[in-house]
Amino acid sequence: MKTFKNTFSLNADIEDVYAALTNPVTIELWSGYPAVMEARPGSLFMMWEGDIEGMILEAQENKRIVQEWFFGEQEERSIATIVLIRDFGKTQLTVEHTNIPDDSYDNIAKGWSEYYIGAIDRFFNPNF
Repeated sequence: MKTFKNTFSLNADIEDVYAALTNPVTIELWSGYPAVMEARPGSLFMMWEGDIEGMILEAQENKRIVQEWFFGEQEERSIATIVLIRDFGKTQLTVEHTNIPDDSYDNIAKGWSEYYIGAIDRFFNPNF
């Protein structure tokens, strides 16, 4: 099992970043796919047509989101913690994702950087 941890600086207000992480309509806008998401502990979520599925464990508006990601029959819980900090009109976002199966790590790490947080960043700051 491996852990992914990275901090990103997004040129967007913290409220907008939180919505991009928790609002299914906003998620669909930046990801291009329908999403099932509710910022309520105990609720199940799904993104990218089921490529990512899990449960919301904690949701503190504009501060912190904790998710359990499901990886088949894995015994150890894979926990993704997202912490948001307001940073002079920008948002500092730290992702720590624990217990990623070794054979999934490279795809998950690239996914967080390019397709998840990277897509949110491009959504707020398009490069026309």
